Amino acid sequence: MFSSSSHHSTSGGFHGNHRSSNLNATRVQSRSRTTDDPHIGKYKLLKTIGKGNFAKVKLAKHIPTGIEVAIKIIDKTALNPGSLHKLFREVKIMKQLDHPNIVKLYQVMETENTLYLVMEYASGGEVFDYLVAHGRMKEKEARAKFRQIVSAVQYLHQKNIIHRDLKAENLLLDSDMNIKIADFGFSNQFVIGNKLDTFCGSPPYAAPELFQGKKYDGPEVDVWSLGVILYTLVSGSLPFDGQNLKELRERVLRGKYRIPFYMSTDCENLLKKFLVLNPARRGTLEAIMKDRWMNIGYEDDELKPYIEPPKDVKDENRIAIIQQMGYSRNAIMVSLDKGSFDDLHAIYILLGEKKRELDGEAVLNAQLNPASAQSVAHGITQGQSPHTQPPASTGFAMTQKFVPRSTSAQVPSVKTRRGSQEQTITPAAQLPTTLLPSEIHVTTSPGTQRVISGVAPVT
Repeated sequence: MFSSSSHHSTSGGFHGNHRSSNLNATRVQSRSRTTDDPHIGKYKLLKTIGKGNFAKVKLAKHIPTGIEVAIKIIDKTALNPGSLHKLFREVKIMKQLDHPNIVKLYQVMETENTLYLVMEYASGGEVFDYLVAHGRMKEKEARAKFRQIVSAVQYLHQKNIIHRDLKAENLLLDSDMNIKIADFGFSNQFVIGNKLDTFCGSPPYAAPELFQGKKYDGPEVDVWSLGVILYTLVSGSLPFDGQNLKELRERVLRGKYRIPFYMSTDCENLLKKFLVLNPARRGTLEAIMKDRWMNIGYEDDELKPYIEPPKDVKDENRIAIIQQMGYSRNAIMVSLDKGSFDDLHAIYILLGEKKRELDGEAVLNAQLNPASAQSVAHGITQGQSPHTQPPASTGFAMTQKFVPRSTSAQVPSVKTRRGSQEQTITPAAQLPTTLLPSEIHVTTSPGTQRVISGVAPVT
């Protein structure tokens, strides 16, 4: 979703014509629009915030609620059958997810040639860009972020989903600097015992068994990537680097990485649970949640697996507002019960986001009561029945790259300073991968021989 790599170009198994199957997508009727009035459905397009080979991403505003969203616009005609299969798998997986630290999918729209994915917009940009701009995080800040990351990935594993492309570029920050995991282009379902064999993801974050071409269950490759992420947050650099893929592979397979002098012993010990060469000995996320470093400062709030709340589809306040926009109650309930990811689903979910944004039910009632909603709805749907299909696609040229961008007691959260509205994409190669000699000693992944501490670089 938000990666610099071309996620929809990898071939995979594909059978039959899946161009519009199992998406429950809203059909977008084509009609011309002026260039100064760019809309897709009920979204006003604001600017391009990412692009690649087969898709572009637009920052947009949801007109009924005023909420900013990110719309990924994908040219289906540019994708081969394997890439289409992977695209539809990504959408299917995203529809299953509801975690405060994972980017939400709001709506799916489709034409014959184009797929539109309307998603949560994380205005703080990528963690990668934050590190490039600000340098390494203090361990207290890194811990707050990493608790959110581990909570979200453990939630995925609970649902038998692996991400397979966890990296700093795919970790986004919202306006309150909370983590949002993005880009499920390489994600997949897994069954323990049914081995996977696809090498995917970013090489600096890839587990050693992937470099060796070995089959894997799934969660263990995410766990290794989390170790690389933890190291990167705390040190501002990557644990394994190389001038080329061959050199990187050799260093990953040796399992040697530098430990900065400022890294705490607790953090170093936690890294040893992630960066284990033998995948069978790598820590599980349930066990890692109990680690000492993970819970320093959270002694009364030990990190625990996230329990997904029941689906909220019966908020009468939101339903009444949508009815005032001209929709029938039956149509609303059918959309919500089926999880249709259509206009009605998006309006309902985004009204919930608006409620939180306005800080409470009372404010929502004051600003979005049925009487005012009627006038708002009139402005939104003037000249158009609320039951007609969404307005036309804008016919933009398609390319690919998505860059944007709680509140259960079991969900870690942090609010610090606000991030910038738009981040510059920086190649991963520009992230520093070396430290000053005075800052390091050398360690090894468990299962390899311990190297004596010193200032010599790892070779």
